[in-house]
Amino acid sequence: QCNLQGLWKNELGSNMTLSALDAAGTFSGSYHTAVAATNKQILVSLLQGSQQHTSAKGQPTFGFTVQWQFADSTTVFVGQCFVDHRGKETLETTWLLREEVPSRKDTWKATRVGTSIFTRIK
Repeated sequence: QCNLQGLWKNELGSNMTLSALDAAGTFSGSYHTAVAATNKQILVSLLQGSQQHTSAKGQPTFGFTVQWQFADSTTVFVGQCFVDHRGKETLETTWLLREEVPSRKDTWKATRVGTSIFTRIK
């Protein structure tokens, strides 16, 4: 069974801490990114998410939103938790980052997409 609660790190060195799921399957946490397209000081940012009900396979899907405390942008992540034959958990995610732009004509450059793989630290 995959458990989202705990401390995770991705391939870029960003750290994320996720709380235990509540009865509705929602969770909260914090995200400390190691990378940002800004010259402002990077601050730990809060996240809110939910997990799909755990199936018999125990590798649930989930999603969460990060409201960046140091930038005018929001990122949403969707993914799935996988457990390998040794019991190692991995979060495979795809993300969309939307930054604020001054006008509609700049919308074309306002959204970025990427992937991140998180592994459990503890």
